[in-house]
Amino acid sequence: MRVKVLSRNPDDYVRETKLDLQRVPRNYDPVLHPFEVPREYKRALNATKLERVFAKPFLSSLDGHRDGVNCMAKHPKSLSTVLSGACDGEVKIWNLTRRQCIRTIQAHEGFVRGMCARFCGTSFFTVGDDKTVKQWKMESPEYGEEEEPIHTILGKTVYTGIDHHWKEPVFATCGHQVDIWDEQRTSPKCSLTWGFDSISSVKFNPIETYLLGSCASDRNIVLYDMRKSTPLKKVILNMRTNTLCWNPMEAFIFTAANEDYNLYTFDMRFLESPVMVHMDHVSAVLDVDYSPTGKEFVSASFDKSIRIFPVDKGHSR
Repeated sequence: MRVKVLSRNPDDYVRETKLDLQRVPRNYDPVLHPFEVPREYKRALNATKLERVFAKPFLSSLDGHRDGVNCMAKHPKSLSTVLSGACDGEVKIWNLTRRQCIRTIQAHEGFVRGMCARFCGTSFFTVGDDKTVKQWKMESPEYGEEEEPIHTILGKTVYTGIDHHWKEPVFATCGHQVDIWDEQRTSPKCSLTWGFDSISSVKFNPIETYLLGSCASDRNIVLYDMRKSTPLKKVILNMRTNTLCWNPMEAFIFTAANEDYNLYTFDMRFLESPVMVHMDHVSAVLDVDYSPTGKEFVSASFDKSIRIFPVDKGHSR
């Protein structure tokens, strides 16, 4: 029987007194580490590169809401102005250059379901759980003036989304159907529906401004033409689409954020199959928005990540 035993001499690693330096056993045989210096240099270089790769492009957080933020809107003329609506009915207007809140409005009772700015940037619209559509001034009220909406429209059902026309005083709301409203009227100009399920999001096309796209909870994406009284086209996906966004440079291209962890870019002339499927998220994609160049879009997911995708690539950069 053969027994292998590890043998150590305590003199090599035990300190004689507490003041002695800790002894580290080292083998100085150059055969064992022929490329020690180059290897350590490469490790250090890789560590530096990875630190840059994983560096977060985080600038600051806009704190102030007491409840979760449910929707956001951009100012059409001012890059530094952003609006946000929370689950407690509060709307805040933020200045991005100063990174602080410049105005707070208690807009609704319950959730703020959707918001959008008017094309001229002088006012904005909000919809909430209290079945109302409200129009507010973008500027703060004068000293002594009360914070009140310009117009309030009381609807029959809860509205889940709103979007404004890019050139005319017309806006669209969605709920159990898509309603087209004139700003001067308290009842919709026309109502469009295809199917019987609730519609979660509606978006105007920024180029062909009479076209709309909507996402319904029965897995449909429906396209409408404002000049006709009936919907145009419909595409049915395997899972529900949460929202869509039109490409601001190509009128017929839109991207849909889906529950099946993917984003689908469609050409509205050929809805049989998507132009590109964008994969990388590991949970439901909740929102999507294009850059002004139309070359890239950003998506936000339930997996707590934000990804930037080139339009013609299947994976994020």
